[in-house]
Amino acid sequence: MKISTYTGGMVQTNGYLVETTEGNFLVDAPAGITSWLDEKGIRVDALYLTHQHYDHVEDVAALRGKGVKVYAWAPYSKDLTLESYGSSWGLPEVADFQVDELIVEGDGKMFGTAVKVGHVPGHSADSLTFYVPAEGLVFAGDALFAGSVGRCDLPGGDFELLLSGIRRELLTLPEETKVLSGHGGATTVGREKVSNGYLK
Repeated sequence: MKISTYTGGMVQTNGYLVETTEGNFLVDAPAGITSWLDEKGIRVDALYLTHQHYDHVEDVAALRGKGVKVYAWAPYSKDLTLESYGSSWGLPEVADFQVDELIVEGDGKMFGTAVKVGHVPGHSADSLTFYVPAEGLVFAGDALFAGSVGRCDLPGGDFELLLSGIRRELLTLPEETKVLSGHGGATTVGREKVSNGYLK
């Protein structure tokens, strides 16, 4: 498994390209990731969304137009993308898209790669984490960052619910597990256990 990071959009959102022998997939789709893939000449078969906040889905429609299958916890919703809360927020427009298949919690596979899917609401109602045991890493979306956690002051936010999900789905992973977040650099579960003030 080879993982490359693309960062783009108004709030510098990370999207991850995962190349495997079974096929290539993305985790999240910030603005510009489609052009980035075109420049690299890489074909992607699937897109897995950690959640549907606008900054993680800006390129979903463009990717779907190229035949990429979209997986998410819930169907597309302007409430989840935050678009239904008014233009006064100054958010970019997101082209409507369709989710092809809903993701369920528990053990599953991403193109032959075993994963454990965790539902960690609190930042967004549909937030997911994807733990890949064989690689010792977890795609945490906006649940957990290096030194921080996802903001909970947006519609659907709930700080205690988020902390509960982090403790259940992330802090129970091996301490050496690499955490790939929706914003910022990578960290580890062990590092966050001892240094993240929000988790004390």
